[in-house]
Amino acid sequence: MNFDFSDDQRLLQEAVRTMLAETSTSQAVREVLEGRASHCDTVWRNLIGMGAATAAIPEQYGGAGLGYLELCLVAEEAGRHLAAVPLCSSIYLAAETLLRAGSEAQKQHWLPRIASGELIATAALGSRERYRAGTPLGFDGETLSGSSPALVDGGSAGLAVLRAGNELVLVELDGKGVSRRPLPTLDPTRPLAELHFDRTPAERLPASGAAAVASRVHDGAAVLLAFEQVGGAARILQQTRDYSLERQAFGRRIGSFQALKHKMADIYTAIELARVHAYYGAWALSSDAPELPRAAAAARVAATRAYVFAAEEGIELHGGIGFTWEMDCHLHYRRARHLGQLIGSEHAWRARLADTLIEEAA
Repeated sequence: MNFDFSDDQRLLQEAVRTMLAETSTSQAVREVLEGRASHCDTVWRNLIGMGAATAAIPEQYGGAGLGYLELCLVAEEAGRHLAAVPLCSSIYLAAETLLRAGSEAQKQHWLPRIASGELIATAALGSRERYRAGTPLGFDGETLSGSSPALVDGGSAGLAVLRAGNELVLVELDGKGVSRRPLPTLDPTRPLAELHFDRTPAERLPASGAAAVASRVHDGAAVLLAFEQVGGAARILQQTRDYSLERQAFGRRIGSFQALKHKMADIYTAIELARVHAYYGAWALSSDAPELPRAAAAARVAATRAYVFAAEEGIELHGGIGFTWEMDCHLHYRRARHLGQLIGSEHAWRARLADTLIEEAA
């Protein structure tokens, strides 16, 4: 039995890889890193135009209507090339929440705008969104008040899907009563912002069970982020290997030293273990299998560990030059740490994995 992706899916992946290699360059990523842009507009427009970013959005809502398997491969390439785009905020979180919790009118109005790239959206679905001063989000049926402390792409988004208590609400971020404050972050290529709402007009998403919807959206996002992490880890390993075959010390290429070979073998093993879990998660996500919570948690834990490990070891294996600003090693380390905290830390997902295994064994 063949557990790999199909030839057509691999062709899409190759097309995305080629495009990102040409556009998501180190220079383009650093423009966002240094605050000269909120995201790489060229990369984002290309992903939208190819139908890659919108692979899982149905055609009736302006998407490509391909599926989650294709989106997983797009995510892997985005991670491989450090794409500084609002893929997680707009697609993994906001669009997916609208698909699962929005009314038909809300889907018809907002999803085509997200799918066309006209609108960047974001979402915060945690059960305890809190402002620094302790003000929770409150929704009175018509307006939203309170704060959301760390919204991904919150500075550039025009729409947010937020969880206020037991309800999911939709709020336009160019409306009255909205104030934003950029937040310092380890990876400025994926910027965060603190948003405060003061009786801002908002509307309820009609689906019942905010906790269940949020959990399902986070499971899907965990699988997609795992593919980003696997792609990033594979890229830093490739760069490290290439460097070790060029750099010479004591009259030999450093890649010939056994200690370095062992380290790179350990990185490769961690990546392939994470890839197996990511593939299992992709199957569970695409088939909406009951195993999705377990598969997503396992993928999240394995991929987070693999990317952080690869990024840390990649810096060390590059030697003294690996710590410099000019090298891209720190870009992967920033991204690895950042992705490891989105939608919950590795420790939180490890606890969730343990809970699902205990429930299944009970």
